[in-house]
Amino acid sequence: MKPSLTLNLQFPAAKAFPSHKALLPRATVARWIKASLFADAELTVRFVDEEEGRMLNRTYRQKDYATNVLTFAYAESEDDPVSGDLILCCPVVEREASDQGKPLAAHYAHLIVHGTLHAQGYDHEVESEAQEMESIETDIMQSLGFPDPYAPLV
Repeated sequence: MKPSLTLNLQFPAAKAFPSHKALLPRATVARWIKASLFADAELTVRFVDEEEGRMLNRTYRQKDYATNVLTFAYAESEDDPVSGDLILCCPVVEREASDQGKPLAAHYAHLIVHGTLHAQGYDHEVESEAQEMESIETDIMQSLGFPDPYAPLV
């Protein structure tokens, strides 16, 4: 049985990034998340501008810049349900996609998959964990019809 998802989608950056909102309908975001779930989950996905992204990264990670995706996982043990917030910074995601020569939708899909795995306890702080997480991400992305996000561009 596939895991269930309760999804809260927030787009306060919609006025500044209307094309992003159009690219990210609820059904699409839910499909990307569901492909990444190994357990039932309650997640909020919030698309923000650079100011909010920077403030959150500075407040919670002590890094004074906006980053592409932040994941706040709330489960305190493996027995707790998966719950968390994924924060995606629209201008950073757009800039990275352009710099990497990737379609914006593919980059969003990858970062949502990545953040969803973080919400389930996956991490990439040590090499062995990074390799495992990247392998899972690649499999999920390919199952969704996207190329390997870690493959070098030719």
